[in-house]
Amino acid sequence: MTAPVYDSKGQLQQIESGLLEGETIIAVYDAVGAGTGFIGLTTRRVIIQDKSFAGKRVAITSIPYAKVSSVSVVSNKSWAGQFFSTGTIAITVGTHTYEVEFRGSEKTHHVHNVILHYAS
Repeated sequence: MTAPVYDSKGQLQQIESGLLEGETIIAVYDAVGAGTGFIGLTTRRVIIQDKSFAGKRVAITSIPYAKVSSVSVVSNKSWAGQFFSTGTIAITVGTHTYEVEFRGSEKTHHVHNVILHYAS
């Protein structure tokens, strides 16, 4: 297994501290925009940190791949090219959709492909 891809060592360490037995980290990406802190992908689940709760509370949500009913990529490419573009991933679980926005559409596509791989 290759080393995990990550944007922030602190975020990687947060995911590492909550791993289940036999679970490994694939990637941890920092999110942009209001509400979401990061998304983590392991061999068993998607982990989303949500900072949008009142009173400076933070939620860490684990989504087993088997519970994902759909995953979408929404790209917003700038005229300057892919380097400045952002991308959003939308993960639907039951009736709830989690949206996470990243700097660079390559991260969005990686998250999409990993979820599709493990959810199918």
